[in-house]
Amino acid sequence: MHVLKGAVFDESAILGGGARRLVEGSKSGELEAVVVPRAIVDDLQLKASKNLETGIVGLRALSRLRSTCESLGIEFRVHEGYAGDPGRASLDAARELGMTLYTADRSLHLAAEALGIASSHLEGDAKEARRLTIEQYFDSETLSVHLKEGTAPLAKKGKPGDFRLEVVGERELTREELEELVSEILQFARTSSDSFVELEMRGALVVQMGQYRVAIARPPFSDGLEMTAVRPLVKLSISDYSVSEKLLTRLRDRAEGILIAGPPGSGKSTLAASLAEFYREGGKVVKTIESPRDLQVGPEITQYGPLEGDFERTAEILLLVRPDYTIFDEMRRTKDFEVYADLRLAGVGMVGVVHASSPIDAIQRLIGRVELGMIPHIVDTVMFVRAGDIERVLDISLTVKVPSGMTEEDLARPVVEVRDFETSDLLYEIYTFGEENVVVPVRGLRRSTGFGGRPHRENSWGAEKLLEIVRSIDPDAEVEVSGSRATVSISKENVPKLLGRGGERLADIERESGLRISVRPKRRKH
Repeated sequence: MHVLKGAVFDESAILGGGARRLVEGSKSGELEAVVVPRAIVDDLQLKASKNLETGIVGLRALSRLRSTCESLGIEFRVHEGYAGDPGRASLDAARELGMTLYTADRSLHLAAEALGIASSHLEGDAKEARRLTIEQYFDSETLSVHLKEGTAPLAKKGKPGDFRLEVVGERELTREELEELVSEILQFARTSSDSFVELEMRGALVVQMGQYRVAIARPPFSDGLEMTAVRPLVKLSISDYSVSEKLLTRLRDRAEGILIAGPPGSGKSTLAASLAEFYREGGKVVKTIESPRDLQVGPEITQYGPLEGDFERTAEILLLVRPDYTIFDEMRRTKDFEVYADLRLAGVGMVGVVHASSPIDAIQRLIGRVELGMIPHIVDTVMFVRAGDIERVLDISLTVKVPSGMTEEDLARPVVEVRDFETSDLLYEIYTFGEENVVVPVRGLRRSTGFGGRPHRENSWGAEKLLEIVRSIDPDAEVEVSGSRATVSISKENVPKLLGRGGERLADIERESGLRISVRPKRRKH
């Protein structure tokens, strides 16, 4: 058999573009033949039939490689050999033909060396500085670029909470132009050391390329070929936010179950990255779990993805690593919340990122996923972000009490209290009512002391008027107001004075104050 001066390319060399670059850069007569194992063609065809981006891009790259070889007078051959694993087929073809195997797969290169097969690792191309075509659409103000066949390129510009959508291209993009961009991005991801394919499913591909996260969708998943590229706009430290000294102390000393909530594009991930750096600078061991891994954190903070597609397996590793804090960006499914809860209850400080339109919505996403009484043990602080800044912070605690709006002492039950962190105002109560968990807003209520020295709530002119009337009868009386109801504790001998003949005086007071009043004889102090 006549042995040609040739090259055998494996799948990684084809997908990464290294095969075509090597052929284009070869001198006349230096390369007589290019060989691709049939198993690679079959594997790419199978992936393409499943609408996987790797298969579609790979077949296009293979077609280009053939055209390049033909234009340069180099023989292009498909080797009919081992029909199983593409990697083994590449090794067998190189050994059988006596050619050099070119691969971007380091493990395959090492296997070839172990078997005594001539091999060249295409790592030089991976280190090559290349400007991607999609980068031309970005400027210093651009957060994301949106490309779709048949439409003009769009870019979202501005700052968190104040974005505008602008047309950044002169004409509509064709499908062929977008296919070229997809091929370029996938090739770059296969060869660049700081890029990787995060997710590939039928009709969808997510690639992380340095600071860029690129999501690609094609039919039947979408109605047309579409590409969205996103990058972080700013990197902030915790001091760049509206953080009081009280909150800073809480974050440093007490907060170990934190939720960062806010609508899309509000700056949640930016705050999460700032918190990660804050804890790292405080001497804590910090890890992240993300999918995709796009938080902008320093190299000292290791970023984990789902191990074998499952965050539960990632959590098992984290418990062995024993971090002080873990940033979970972002939590969507029930399993994500369960992983967060498991790690928190195991003693790991947790910071979770969730989509929510209001601060209380973040807590409501936990209801039904974890037991109600466990919520304060899992989450103690909620930070709501809007327009790139911290708008509100909630404090979560558990107590046993009669819920607001109820008066009978035998109705006492465990109640999750949600308070404004800065003012300590009670905003919501969460408790079990019947068989349902309910979130009850304590609207317009402010906490104070008075009314006989006991904590009480007043929310209207009626409460003040009632206090004035009751104190005129019994200076030691106690009043508790909740919503439109009030409870008056007054000495036994003064009860008739408050009620009046036939209860007429109490009815007049109720009418004047707008409150529904319950009267209880006050117990004597011994």
